[in-house]
Amino acid sequence: MKRKSFEDMECPIARTLERVGEWWSILILRDAVRGSTRFDEFERNLGISPNILSRRLATLVENGFLEKRLYSVTPPRMEYLLTERGKAFRSVLFALTAFGNDHFADDGVALQVVNKRTGRPAKLVVVDARTGKPATGPNFELAPGPAASNAIRGKFGA
Repeated sequence: MKRKSFEDMECPIARTLERVGEWWSILILRDAVRGSTRFDEFERNLGISPNILSRRLATLVENGFLEKRLYSVTPPRMEYLLTERGKAFRSVLFALTAFGNDHFADDGVALQVVNKRTGRPAKLVVVDARTGKPATGPNFELAPGPAASNAIRGKFGA
């Protein structure tokens, strides 16, 4: 059964999920952020089958999260490096980590975001850069943007 495509949806959440919403893709990006670049590293770290890994890597390259670069001519071998878009996704991975630790770490925290300089665990919040206030609670909501269609305006209020 073919899954529904979110490609043509206006919603930025749906558009992002179209590109990285498959769980293997997010775990590949997690490992790439940690420094993995080679097919065999991803395969070993994730325990993923080679055919699924090949498809996910190709999709991440196609969607601009990774770029392929030849690192060995004989035999030909490729490595996968984070692009600027892939590096920007780091904050999403950090937010997922914090959310998972806050809501699903019943056995304790197994993986956390830390300050590299101090080694101390980070306490992440999403902050409105204009006000410096955490973007949580009733003071923030999803609302139509300047390019919103009438359908989005209808769903999220004018």
